[in-house]
Amino acid sequence: MNVLIVEDELMAQKSLTRVLTQNFPDMKIVGTTTSVTGTVAWLNTPGNSVDVIFMDVELSDGVCFEIFRQTEVKAKVIMTTAYDSYAIKAFEAGSIDYLLKPVDVTALNRAVARCRMSGGGVDIEALLKSLNPDSQQQKKEYKERYIVRFNDRIIPIEVTNIAYIFSEDKNNYLVTHDNHQYILDSSLDVVMDELNPDMFFRISRSCIISMKAIKSIIKQPGGRLKITHTPDSDQDMTVSRSRVDDFLRWIEK
Repeated sequence: MNVLIVEDELMAQKSLTRVLTQNFPDMKIVGTTTSVTGTVAWLNTPGNSVDVIFMDVELSDGVCFEIFRQTEVKAKVIMTTAYDSYAIKAFEAGSIDYLLKPVDVTALNRAVARCRMSGGGVDIEALLKSLNPDSQQQKKEYKERYIVRFNDRIIPIEVTNIAYIFSEDKNNYLVTHDNHQYILDSSLDVVMDELNPDMFFRISRSCIISMKAIKSIIKQPGGRLKITHTPDSDQDMTVSRSRVDDFLRWIEK
């Protein structure tokens, strides 16, 4: 079976390659891509043939669902994702198998076994219909508070008091509007799925900011945007180039 790995994190890409090579000798990795654009180009290249695609949800230039909008995907697909209930509902609607990160070998074996038995590919129509933001928005309930630990205390933090959340040195930190900082157990993928997207925006893979925390926006070379924020900190608040258009639409709502 020819395999394409779509993953923009090099360590995750290497880890999945190693696990597949060690456990599935009949699987041949024929390509790796890191972006929506690169994947569409690979799939549209004459001579490229793939039976199974392992695909991360969030890629370097956008969300993987754009791939299905831009080209025909005939191969079977197994998604790899951190927990994201919105995305998982879409996977199930489109008959797409998925694995939660970090990928567990036992779960991988089950996913591959289901993939071998499955006769069909992706139900594109059902997938895209389930991604309709209007229908999803009406049903979604967002988190109202987080529980954090500080020494021997457990502290509830209202979502309205969150200024920004960032990752640094393998930890995730929550910063409040009154400039208190706490370690947060949840990953940024999980947190972003739980927060109201009208109030918060993920400006990069390592930072989520609230609308209320933004003081001004400065244009940078290369099309990026730098945010001055409150409370002030040394944390880099630069909007990734691939997210600039979505960020500007969000800020103008």
